[in-house]
Amino acid sequence: MKFWLIALLWLLIAIGVGLSGLLRQVRPPGPQIMLVGLTGALIIAYRISQSFRNWLKGIDPRAVVGLHLTRFVGFYFLWLYGRGELPYRFAVPGGWGDIIVATAAAVILATWPGFGRRTPVLLIWNIYGLVDILFVVATAAAEGRAAPASMAALLRLPLSLLATFLVPLIIGSHLLIFARLRSDRQSAN
Repeated sequence: MKFWLIALLWLLIAIGVGLSGLLRQVRPPGPQIMLVGLTGALIIAYRISQSFRNWLKGIDPRAVVGLHLTRFVGFYFLWLYGRGELPYRFAVPGGWGDIIVATAAAVILATWPGFGRRTPVLLIWNIYGLVDILFVVATAAAEGRAAPASMAALLRLPLSLLATFLVPLIIGSHLLIFARLRSDRQSAN
């Protein structure tokens, strides 16, 4: 329960930061540094807190995969590109990559009992998903440095929640899936 409350508090703070407009004042690479810092905090918490690791182990793996349904945000990236609010180099490859990851997550969840929970399926999906999100973050950083105004949509709600909340969870969830797959493999041997 404690960690759910911490996550809720983190979400509320992220919403507050988005509502305040503070992120609009931050210039690249500030948002990326914040994202890396939040992701790093999750990794450090995992490494040093046995209770946090135990809590994460208790989460149904379907819920971890289900988090990636949020990556249907890729459709919003494409829509914003169509309106001229996000650049092609970020919105189109990142949008389609996220849509592919989210669609594959939906298929994995729908076929969980037989096909979805198989290790090779999860491993391939997880590798693709992690590479995609890292590509999206790197592209956002590059585009933000080259033309900060072109990425302004990512610094206001609802998309500000990506850097301040969701992307660190997404990256962390990929790392968690790798850790679980490794643990499962070691248990099987």
